Amino acid sequence: MTTSTAVLALLAALLIGSMSPGPSFVLVARTSIGVSRADGLATAIAMGLGGVFFSGVALAGLYTLLSAVGWLYAGLKIAGGLYLVYLASKIWRGASSSLIVEDGRIAQAGNVRKSFWTGLTTQLSNPKTAVAYGSIFAALLPQHPPLWCYIALPPMIFSIEAGWYSIVALCFSSRRPREVYLRMKKWIDRVAATAIATLGLRLIYTAHRVGI
Repeated sequence: MTTSTAVLALLAALLIGSMSPGPSFVLVARTSIGVSRADGLATAIAMGLGGVFFSGVALAGLYTLLSAVGWLYAGLKIAGGLYLVYLASKIWRGASSSLIVEDGRIAQAGNVRKSFWTGLTTQLSNPKTAVAYGSIFAALLPQHPPLWCYIALPPMIFSIEAGWYSIVALCFSSRRPREVYLRMKKWIDRVAATAIATLGLRLIYTAHRVGI
């Protein structure tokens, strides 16, 4: 397999991984529906930057370190799990608060910067994503990739992650999903909170396992 073919296979694998449901998907969808399209897109950009960070970790060979130092990986899983549980508790507590709509728009304007940082910390809080990146990179790229891989891969990965989640943000911020959300906000928020909390608790429960 040539390096170019390996890179294409790697990008395809990461795209499939991004499209799999997880805390990042839940957060982008909920932010886009419940806050604003701009906030959803800010969250999507944060997911893309998180992907760039994980690609840098993988290219630096830190996946090998995580695999070798079991306590470090376990600590990262526990920390990430606790953050997801904390995020879920915030969503759950706010589920009962109503949103006022004026002229078809939610009156409580979102904080784009806050949405960005929430998205970035959510993406970075899942060490399983880092290990998934590392395993894909290790499986498909040669041990010493050519220089162009270090230059080209980060922006391509950003395009995949941010591009996919931007599509999610645009779809979920359209009029019909927003109307459904306003009618069922309490239950949608609680389902989202439960999904995120479940993923966080699973990270904590499996912290003793070194493998993916």
